[in-house]
Amino acid sequence: MAVTLGALVLMVSSLAWAPAGHAGTPGEYEAVTCTGNSHSHYDPPLTLQPQETHNYAHVRYTCTTAPGHTTPATGSFDSVSPSASCLSLTDTRGVETVHYADGTRSVIVIDGATTVRVTGVLESLQSGRVVEGRGKGHFIRRTVSALPRQLPTDCLTSGLRVTESAVQLEILP
Repeated sequence: MAVTLGALVLMVSSLAWAPAGHAGTPGEYEAVTCTGNSHSHYDPPLTLQPQETHNYAHVRYTCTTAPGHTTPATGSFDSVSPSASCLSLTDTRGVETVHYADGTRSVIVIDGATTVRVTGVLESLQSGRVVEGRGKGHFIRRTVSALPRQLPTDCLTSGLRVTESAVQLEILP
């Protein structure tokens, strides 16, 4: 009885600390949380007048892939908003490919977004699903925060071509 109980405890503890994507039975997946900074380019530049805009961003992440295990990663984000301005983004759809330092990747399709301005900070809450690679089939939540100092008076003249933002990406279990 003691040997069986001890074996059961060892098995459960090893499942709890297995690397992301390998815990438990086949198909189980631990969450991945990545935080970092984004450097975005807008074409055409963002102005006060809403217009269809293409956004390409390069993101540098630090990702937690298992309890106590972090790894660097980079993301390439490509999206189109049919009605973007310095004040808001609507119906943003896009794809992000995250490359992890261990050579794996996650290809993510963003199919929903809510953007609000709160005390000068432009917050975009995005949702979607991993369609390929690490976390395939799992839902994601992505939060982008553009700070007020990054939305200068350029919005009134030539338009805003580049922003820097804080990004958090969560691949949910």
